[in-house]
Parts: sequence; C-alpha cells; structure tokens
Amino acid sequence: MTKAELIEKVAKDAGISKSAAAAALQSFMDNVTRALKKPDGKVTLVGFGTFSKSKRKARKGRNPQTGEPIKIKAATVVRFKAGKALKDAL
Repeated sequence: MTKAELIEKVAKDAGISKSAAAAALQSFMDNVTRALKKPDGKVTLVGFGTFSKSKRKARKGRNPQTGEPIKIKAATVVRFKAGKALKDAL
C-alpha cells in the first residue's frame, strides 16, 4: 500500500476529506520522527506495535560486484516490533 492509497482509505473510513487525512498522516509521521530523535526515543501504540531506535555497530562487508572488502559505518536504525493484536490479525 502506498501513502496515497493509505490517505484514501483513512479519508473514506473516517468520513473526512483527503486533504484532512493527508494532514493527519503527515502529523503522525512528523511526531513519530520527533519522538525517535530524542535520546530515549520510543513510540508505543498499544495493540499495534512499538517504534524504537537501535545502534548498529560498524562492521566489515564485501562489495558484491568486485568481492573487495569494505567497511560499513555504525548507524542508528529504526526498529518496529509488532504488538499482540497485529500479530494475531496476521
């Protein structure tokens, strides 16, 4: 599902305009991003899941085209853990 399809579904389900649904979705994404930027950033939606951040260590990799070893930098990544209700729905 694309962002546009999600906006269309939300607008239809909530009985609101597409522009209002787009604004609500954008607000949700902005607020999750802001929360994850904080040092102890975590967003929990009970029943749906939890967005959190994790540090990934630097590691060695290999260029698949040349086979040459490369260094991969350390990075902060976003993790999502599905909640019980979401797991049960699948």
